[in-house]
Amino acid sequence: MIRIDNLTKYYGSFLALDSINFQVENGEILGFLGPNGAGKTTTMQIMTSFLAPSQGNIYVDDLNVIDDSYEIREHLGYLPEHNPLYEDMTVFDFLKFVAKVREIEPASIKRRIEEVIEICGLQKVVHREIGVLSKGYKQRVGLGQAIIHDPRILILDEPTSGLDPNQIAEIRELIKTLGKKKTVLISSHILQEIQATADRMVIINEGKIAADGTLDELMAKFRGDTILEMELKDADTSKLESIPTINEKIKVVDLKEKDDQFNLVLEYPNTIDPREDIFEYAVNNNWKILEMSRSKTSLEDVFRKLTVEQGGSHEN
Repeated sequence: MIRIDNLTKYYGSFLALDSINFQVENGEILGFLGPNGAGKTTTMQIMTSFLAPSQGNIYVDDLNVIDDSYEIREHLGYLPEHNPLYEDMTVFDFLKFVAKVREIEPASIKRRIEEVIEICGLQKVVHREIGVLSKGYKQRVGLGQAIIHDPRILILDEPTSGLDPNQIAEIRELIKTLGKKKTVLISSHILQEIQATADRMVIINEGKIAADGTLDELMAKFRGDTILEMELKDADTSKLESIPTINEKIKVVDLKEKDDQFNLVLEYPNTIDPREDIFEYAVNNNWKILEMSRSKTSLEDVFRKLTVEQGGSHEN
């Protein structure tokens, strides 16, 4: 288990992390979300011993980054946001080099490289120079170096940044596969990636933890009203207030008329679902419903509420 305990980091007089606390359970894929400049990379760099904390500590089981940084690094695999690769080396030679740096037993290096090549899908490019590879393959090589020593914890900082949709899908599936056997902390500001990959989310903003929970828990805590959009024909909108419960909980947010059609937008609490009543009322009054669509609070809504409405974000 990883435990972040009152972690604080100053850059000069600038407070980058303000006494943050959270933990990552064994075997969990944790999404670490936040806008640019929120403190994600700083947290990961302290976790991997690239930076020292100003105050507080990070614990991996009974080890901590202040007293046991070398031992902790043996258990970690790290893929930084800017993937550091020796582009004039072949994939095989690079993985062999990293294996030696990681002090893997010489007799085991070839077997381990073959395992990593299989896991990361590098068979087609294993003898090609890294510099000529696509961004997607370079990310695979980066993941390969992060797992070459078979760590039990993976720290991934923006692993899909700059990839095209197909490459993103491939890396996402690779991370989910790795997450079946390892604890994974993955940072991103791309909400769809975290939503598709993570078991739980921690949202950080301006150096403070803004939320911590599963997607369902965050939705339940920060859910807003439901929006119902309808496209109607031959409707007498002067009778809208006769719709059951319209005066009590349902609000007319917008109403636009064009020719004989109306675009109607209603808003109501998530605790009720009046669609059946509205549909029956429309049918009974000979209204033609051309379209009816409902939208609920999304992860993007939650993210904006926590990072924009509650203080705003800033750039690095």
